[in-house]
Amino acid sequence: MNFKFSIVCIIGLSIALIGCGGVPEASSENCSGRGMESSLTAFKNDEAAREAFITKCDELKKAK
Repeated sequence: MNFKFSIVCIIGLSIALIGCGGVPEASSENCSGRGMESSLTAFKNDEAAREAFITKCDELKKAK
């Protein structure tokens, strides 16, 4: 029983962690300093999406 429960928990955690990937959204955390640096690495193969992200960050900075 305990072994089966452990296997189910490992599979569930794996699915949850795999689903965490994706493109970051423009926010105050992702548009400043290290957040910007790590966010831009997600766009290394999509220049159009990278430019759109930078534009949204600029809009957020102007709104403040």
